[in-house]
Amino acid sequence: MKKIILNVDGMSCSACSNHVEKYLNKQDGIIDAKVNLILNQAEVTYDDKKLNVDKIGKFINDSGYTYAGIFDPKKDLNKKNNNIKSLIIFGILLVIIMYISMSNMFMLPSIPYINMNYPVIYSLFMCIFALVYIIYGIGIIKRGLIDLIHKDPNMDSLVTIGVFASFIYSFMHMIYIFNGNYDYVNSLYFESCMTVIYFVKLGRTIEVSSREHTKDAIKDLVTITPNYALLKTKDSEKKVTIDEVNEGDILICKPGMKVATDGIITKGSAHFDEAFITGESKYYKKSINDEVIAGSLNMDSYIEYKATRIGPKSTISEIVHLVINASNSKTKSERIADKISSIFVPLVMLVAIVTLVIYLFVDKNYALEAFVNVLVVACPCSLGLATPLAVIVSLGASAKRGILVKSCSVFENVNNIDNIIFDKTGTLTYGKLKVAKVYNYSKNKDNELLKLISSLESISTHPIASAFSDYDKYNVTNSETINGMGLKGIINKKTYLVGNNKLLNKYNIKNDHLDDEIKLEKDNNTILYLVEDYKVIGLVGVSDVIRSDAKKTISELKKMDKSVYMLSGDSKILAESVGKKLNIDNIISEVLPKDKEEKISSLQSDNHKVMMVGDGINDAPSLARSDVSVTLGSGTDIASNASDVILINDNLSKIIDLFKIGKKTEKIIKENLFWAFFYNIIMILIATGLFRNYITINPMIASISMMLSSITVILNALRLNKIK
Repeated sequence: MKKIILNVDGMSCSACSNHVEKYLNKQDGIIDAKVNLILNQAEVTYDDKKLNVDKIGKFINDSGYTYAGIFDPKKDLNKKNNNIKSLIIFGILLVIIMYISMSNMFMLPSIPYINMNYPVIYSLFMCIFALVYIIYGIGIIKRGLIDLIHKDPNMDSLVTIGVFASFIYSFMHMIYIFNGNYDYVNSLYFESCMTVIYFVKLGRTIEVSSREHTKDAIKDLVTITPNYALLKTKDSEKKVTIDEVNEGDILICKPGMKVATDGIITKGSAHFDEAFITGESKYYKKSINDEVIAGSLNMDSYIEYKATRIGPKSTISEIVHLVINASNSKTKSERIADKISSIFVPLVMLVAIVTLVIYLFVDKNYALEAFVNVLVVACPCSLGLATPLAVIVSLGASAKRGILVKSCSVFENVNNIDNIIFDKTGTLTYGKLKVAKVYNYSKNKDNELLKLISSLESISTHPIASAFSDYDKYNVTNSETINGMGLKGIINKKTYLVGNNKLLNKYNIKNDHLDDEIKLEKDNNTILYLVEDYKVIGLVGVSDVIRSDAKKTISELKKMDKSVYMLSGDSKILAESVGKKLNIDNIISEVLPKDKEEKISSLQSDNHKVMMVGDGINDAPSLARSDVSVTLGSGTDIASNASDVILINDNLSKIIDLFKIGKKTEKIIKENLFWAFFYNIIMILIATGLFRNYITINPMIASISMMLSSITVILNALRLNKIK
């Protein structure tokens, strides 16, 4: 099974994207297909034993649209619109044609021979240019017909029917004119064909151009990395393109230069600006063995670094692909809009036919115009764009702030959250621990005890292991992690245990050192017992530091009427000490990972919506159980992180930003859907002629109105870029 993102050209509305999506999902070998109208993409999961990319591309072509290759962020996100010249030419031509057709009506000077006083020449002239415009809009016509054949009509189908109805009706009247019935010159609708096609093309060009702004934040990420690198050679240095860099190459980064690839510093130290990925204008000092991220700016010193991840493996590429993948998922609102769009076009066709039939009995002269008006004025585009446009702008705005949202449903779910559960170690605290106190109950020196603990902790990924990373280590065999309690292993043929007092209870080990444990806990230390051959030989206190932004974040969450919990595997005394400093009222201590999950389930059973915030290490079950899961993680952890949201720079205050973005996104989506529905209902009623005594429209105004509807939705969505 493989997943790939492909470019699809020709889609103009949600009915188009829904049609391609449904068509692909019907094909044997395709497991799942999601089509993104805004980014013009199809994300396809397929059985690679049955299909390859070329076959999937053929499916896209067979659906009536155009397969445009495998998605390449650097190239495809920066495509330019090349339709401007043709729009200008056909626009000027349309003005001339409209002048010719309306000069008699407004008593304007007419062009010799090409006016209504010469019916045969005039009708032939208008017919020829109607055909020119039909050829100009052949893409619309072709897709409209194919979707009709597939019994899945879209907006192109509405336009195609309207254009053909006008053209065939006018062509028949032209034949009457050729036979001498010159009165029919006033019943030609060739200009309707031309104006509808032109304004649909114009509208889509403006729409595409406007939609490009929704991708600006993603494009900024793509272009943040340099195109060249400085490669260290035996003798000096050499400027090379990024494509020439291989993993393991030693690269140079001088002050004022951007890091070309993800890497590890091998020489020197410098301060780096990572605002593009953290959303903060602060500099981070990096030294030997520290990781640097492609696109970060070297502020002050010469360094050398080894390239570790290049091209699609780089952090920025991973972020871009995560944002793209998130945009390909669908919110509940979007799924509802898609269902409405799927019945919208057939319903409009029915209304148009009923309108035509009624006017054939009431007012034959207005019947065709009303029929075309209804077909052209209806705009499924605005319905289909309402939600995905807002979501993509929000995804980009979040990414620029260091918030990686991995599913667009987060923007809906986050607005329902009323309970937030924080893990303590590594989340509310930095998780950067140090040894504060050693109680030695053996004949060994303190450093020997710390060396033993360091050896055992070397097999752990828990933050507490970092407190012992600088100590020497023994070789450990038969190592074992005892979930929520500690570690076990054999060193020099002796069995050692290190962990909390639950570990002693598990192995029925006598504990005569509770007084020392209480002393350490009162000083906010995490407790580690060291056991040799099932006898306590040491007690170590390890301290942690509360994150600088934790207290303010929790205060802001309380102002937003969120209930805040802190869950910790630490003792009650230590947990309550940290909780008190942070003004957290709901503190649950001495819990195992499964206990955290049970707490979330308990809250959910009482109809609460829960956000879990953790460091992603021991919190996997509770993160999976929560309604919205948030993890702290550096840029280099992105690919392996399975939570809904990643705070790239470990800044807890970004949770407040997430709630603000979610609230604003929901508001914009509701506004877009309201205006899309309101527009379509009102304009279709006007197009049917129900209000002819007060207001009337013609096909040209109908096509302009359709264009303005989509542009209104786009501009409203772009307001999300102004979130502070």
